[in-house]
Amino acid sequence: MSNQIESVKELIKLREKARLGGGQKRIDSQHQKGKYTARERIAMLLDGGSFEEFDMFVTHRCTNFGMQDSTFLGDGVVTGYGTIDGRLVYVFAQDFTIFGGSLSESFAMKICKIMDQAMKMGAPVIGLNDSGGARIQEGVNALAGYAEIFQRNILASGVVPQISAIFGPCAGGAVYSPALTDFNIMTKGTSYMFLTGPKVVKTVTGEDVTQEELGGASVHASKSGVVHFAVDTEEDGLKLIRKLLSYLPQNNLEEAPLQPCNDPIDRLEDTLNDIIPDSPNKPYDMYQVIGGIVDNGEFLEVHKEYAPNMIVGFARFNGMSVGIVANQPKILAGCLDINSSRKAARFVRFCDAFNIPIVTLVDVPGFLPGTQQEYGGIILHGAKLLYAFGEATVPKVTVTLRKSYGGAYCVMSSKHLRGDINYAWPTAEIAVMGPSGAIEVLYGKETAAAEDPVKFATEKEREYRAAFANPYNAAKYGYIDDVIEPRNTRFRVIRALQQLATKKLVNPAKKHDNLPL
Repeated sequence: MSNQIESVKELIKLREKARLGGGQKRIDSQHQKGKYTARERIAMLLDGGSFEEFDMFVTHRCTNFGMQDSTFLGDGVVTGYGTIDGRLVYVFAQDFTIFGGSLSESFAMKICKIMDQAMKMGAPVIGLNDSGGARIQEGVNALAGYAEIFQRNILASGVVPQISAIFGPCAGGAVYSPALTDFNIMTKGTSYMFLTGPKVVKTVTGEDVTQEELGGASVHASKSGVVHFAVDTEEDGLKLIRKLLSYLPQNNLEEAPLQPCNDPIDRLEDTLNDIIPDSPNKPYDMYQVIGGIVDNGEFLEVHKEYAPNMIVGFARFNGMSVGIVANQPKILAGCLDINSSRKAARFVRFCDAFNIPIVTLVDVPGFLPGTQQEYGGIILHGAKLLYAFGEATVPKVTVTLRKSYGGAYCVMSSKHLRGDINYAWPTAEIAVMGPSGAIEVLYGKETAAAEDPVKFATEKEREYRAAFANPYNAAKYGYIDDVIEPRNTRFRVIRALQQLATKKLVNPAKKHDNLPL
């Protein structure tokens, strides 16, 4: 037998060994926890047969604590590239079967290599995280590896989409890479994220807390806002990544893919003509409005469980990918607060970075009052949303459905923050404040002195509403481009987006901005 045949056999044998990761016993243990292996996850994520692996034969270089006697091919992370719906993506998947997926210097360099390649090629990076954190035996070299990854996350931000899925533990410094990426996905029950674990928390603060209570998917999806999507299974998470990418361009110099659309542009949604309640204090469901105007009622919501008084997510209008920002009158009357401002600001900035037009649906009575909000810095956090809309140069279409009062009017993509097309429904009320509050300020003394204070206040409110609580006063000054029939909203938004397709707007030259953080 020739040396060449022998060497090919050796290659095949080494590949088989590498594909086994930490061995069959550890693979079985991973399956028993309801988790998939790194390679199984990649196979489910990418188009069949498209994965090309890098660095299968890399091993660690550590000799501390007897580590030289324990090496595995691949060293705990599978890296490479493939396609999703035929589009190039780069992917890394941490392999929990090798040293618990802990990060070594070699492990980090593998990830850095594909991130560098993704930047050169202008393609998204997807990280599938399942790691015990830094490999303690490597000391500062492991920490250096993390920092190298963080630096690449930072430089890639706004250049190529970055998506993280947490399919197991993610603790300590490991959490910062997902936090730096654009979207985070966690699985309920099998994944967690925290900087310090339950034992350290107990030692330092005396709190008794479980891993799930401290950093489970539900906690981060609803309380901290660290996670954008909480899913039931890994399969759901991987399908979600594929769906999410369908709304995004490959990089910041391209447009999102245009999808074929069989939903008529001029479809009338008659239910919208009477969706706004007669009483200004009664809520309605903004999801019905969104579902009624987007292509085929399809809406991929982001941050669904966090700050639900604000709705953000992706949809399409005549096949064009669009980011939607909308107040939800059913929750806190649609008020802006700290969390909803942060949530929407980050989403707006993502859309602007990746050339995705923004459609804003407004029904906002103002900012949520109270010491908790003021002490928590609502001024700064509200300014983030104001800033995000104001700096955005992508096409911006705004529709005011009902209330738009005070500073919240300015913030929600108003004409003055370079809103391109600003529409209003006939039910819109655009003013400094609501009628009852305005009358208290304007006619407080007169109301108190009136023979019938209630009747006097009611009459003055009626006068105020006629003068200000309608869209025509704002339209008179050109702050509203047109007052539109609600059922015709889909058609008008699509026409606006078509008109804005060639928009060119550039912000002043600067090193970078100073967002009010």
